[in-house]
Amino acid sequence: MEMLETILKDLGLGYKLLFVIFVAVTGFIVSKLIRFFMTRVLKRSADKLNVDPTNYNFLKNAVSFLIFITVVIIIFYSIPELKSLGVSLLASAGILAAILGFASQQAFSNIISGIFIVIFKPFRVGDYIKIGDLNFGNVEDITLRHTVIRNPENRRVIIPNSVISSETILNSTISDPRICSFLEIGISYASSIDLASRIMQEEALAHPNFMDNRTEEEIKDNLHPVCVRVIQLAESSVVLRAYIWAETSGNAFTMKCDLFKSIKERFDREGVEIPFPHRTVYIKQNN
Repeated sequence: MEMLETILKDLGLGYKLLFVIFVAVTGFIVSKLIRFFMTRVLKRSADKLNVDPTNYNFLKNAVSFLIFITVVIIIFYSIPELKSLGVSLLASAGILAAILGFASQQAFSNIISGIFIVIFKPFRVGDYIKIGDLNFGNVEDITLRHTVIRNPENRRVIIPNSVISSETILNSTISDPRICSFLEIGISYASSIDLASRIMQEEALAHPNFMDNRTEEEIKDNLHPVCVRVIQLAESSVVLRAYIWAETSGNAFTMKCDLFKSIKERFDREGVEIPFPHRTVYIKQNN
């Protein structure tokens, strides 16, 4: 490094600028080659060995970050003028450190949170998660700074890792992707609860996404695959809840939407009323 510094010291500004460009381009190419290698080779190995791809995605971003830091250090250390500038900056590091510390506090918080996500694995790439009340979808990538989620609208939601660390995470995939979805429908007090329950059970059983999740003991006891219970006597309706199982949260969502339609149509045909808010107005006429 000292020999390189001596050589660059005697060169003109143009050659030094070329050296900076050369180092930057080399670092960029090395970073791209490493990311390409890790994406193609290591991902293939991860699929064969059934290893979590989250580690490789995070490692790719970490390697790119380290290469960037290395390139900056080489440029500043090798060129005498920049090295002197670096020393001057360090001499006034008190104010600079305070400014940078305040500005980068959130960035470092995101990095630390990202490391914790990779270590403790509350979710992984490919998991279907819900963060807070608004953000939900499949995890596509976990970087040093943020996590990328693909929502049901096929849009990418980019959430800082520090925000994720402070939110409650609902993971629908971890260890067991099966999901029990609650299908709730209110019927009028004049309608038959038994008829409405039977319609809900029949429509759920007929759906291709429905999964029979009964245990062997429950099957021997002849329990129905779809449990329907009265969960509330509301102001204007009797609320029924059907417990319907599916293999994944995506299948459960599709099945639930389809069942709302098919059950409503069956209710209409068989005389089960779904109440809705209405108001009766009496007009008083003065003589």
